[in-house]
Amino acid sequence: MKTPRTAKKSTAGTASNAVPLSDTVAPGFSYSPAFFADLVEQALAHAKKLGASDAGADASEACGLSVSVRKGELETVERNRDKSLGVTVYIGQRRGNASTSDFSPQAVQQTVQAAFDIARFTAEDPAAGLPDAADIAPPDSHRDLDLFHPWLQDDGQPLGSEEAASLALRCEEAALSLNQRITNSEGASVSAQQSHFFSAHTRGFRGGYASSRHGFSVSPIASLPGKNAEMQRDFWYTSQRRAQDLASPESVGRYAAERALSRLGSRKIPTTECPVLFEAPLAAGLLGSFVQAVIGGALYRRSSFLLDSLGKQVFPKHIHIEEDPFILCGKGSSPFDNEGVRVQQRLVVDGGRVGGYFLSSYSARKLGMQTTGNAGGSHNLRLYSTLTRNKDDLAAMLQKLGTGLFVVELMGQGVNYVTGDYSRGASGFWVENGEIAFPVQEVTIAGNLKEMYQGIEAVGADAYSYGAKTVGSILINRMKVAGA
Repeated sequence: MKTPRTAKKSTAGTASNAVPLSDTVAPGFSYSPAFFADLVEQALAHAKKLGASDAGADASEACGLSVSVRKGELETVERNRDKSLGVTVYIGQRRGNASTSDFSPQAVQQTVQAAFDIARFTAEDPAAGLPDAADIAPPDSHRDLDLFHPWLQDDGQPLGSEEAASLALRCEEAALSLNQRITNSEGASVSAQQSHFFSAHTRGFRGGYASSRHGFSVSPIASLPGKNAEMQRDFWYTSQRRAQDLASPESVGRYAAERALSRLGSRKIPTTECPVLFEAPLAAGLLGSFVQAVIGGALYRRSSFLLDSLGKQVFPKHIHIEEDPFILCGKGSSPFDNEGVRVQQRLVVDGGRVGGYFLSSYSARKLGMQTTGNAGGSHNLRLYSTLTRNKDDLAAMLQKLGTGLFVVELMGQGVNYVTGDYSRGASGFWVENGEIAFPVQEVTIAGNLKEMYQGIEAVGADAYSYGAKTVGSILINRMKVAGA
């Protein structure tokens, strides 16, 4: 079947929710929003014809380029292009799901039939079903959040492999040329990704948008000469929705090299208990662990260390966590969640108390609560402290640490979300009297997340956005450090 380049504008939907959709194909894509809208409406119409009580469908397309280099030589060039139509059919409270990458009318009908047949033989689930009509995001709330910026060359064409390889080589060369002790590299890579989708269901929702994510990274290796030469690696990266917002390849390369060099001469330390300062990118992981503990699936399965924590003091009073889905160009921004439910700006943690969970319609019903618009995950979280001052940069946070461990790398997956027990391999720096004394490696830091959260003494002003989570460096008053 020939790939369509244009499609008739979709006029499906009721008069109250019809939205004009473009039949223009954006750079890099093969399908238009109008084509996807028509495809989805075909699926919904066939589901109703078969006798489904409700149905939902979404059509999507993703494409991109990834290029990697190492030691000045091109290693890989990968292009990806994926497309999918997913269909969910409900027969009462029985649910069936099927998908296809074939957009022909026959394939669409076969996919709907498959989902319908699965629903027929699935056990009833009292929590199953589309979102309640009152929770659905109305069309006039679908904000343009400026999420789509294809990476284009000067001639207006999508980024090519030669240009991407040139950027990666510049990044790696900046790292290798910084210092003669940068002797090797695990390579540098460039990625340009974009996608779009359209979704609709029989409760009246219709909507979709395009988004992009671009970036590059490098991982240099530093070494010291000698018979038992020590080698240390580190990396750095930049990632944004707009290519023009990326840091320069040279600055990324140089900073990655500086990080690797700073770890030369690493040693073990004796087992001790001390304050621990998490570098900002790692502090985002502590925020992520909180999300995992208060997400609907973990709560209704009772597999979380923060069960029944709503309204309870989990953090110190100076800690707040804000969710904002409406940040322009934000990596976690969206005008609605994966079910078409309205999203909202809110304080998930207010004064240390849990003010809300992260719930989809299904998990909310399982818990006897209302959806929070988090089907698909959280949206742009920011953890901050009312005690943080503008001058609380990393140097100031090291002064607050005093004598203890500054962690810049974590290894392993040692987080038990049922008990909250936390144990990770770590590398970083030993700090004495607020100054870095020497680099540290091959240690394990351990504690329990409940105690760690309560033990947050300070949050730095060195806020860093790691994915859709923004937080500065976090100082925890005491943790166990297992060393030599």
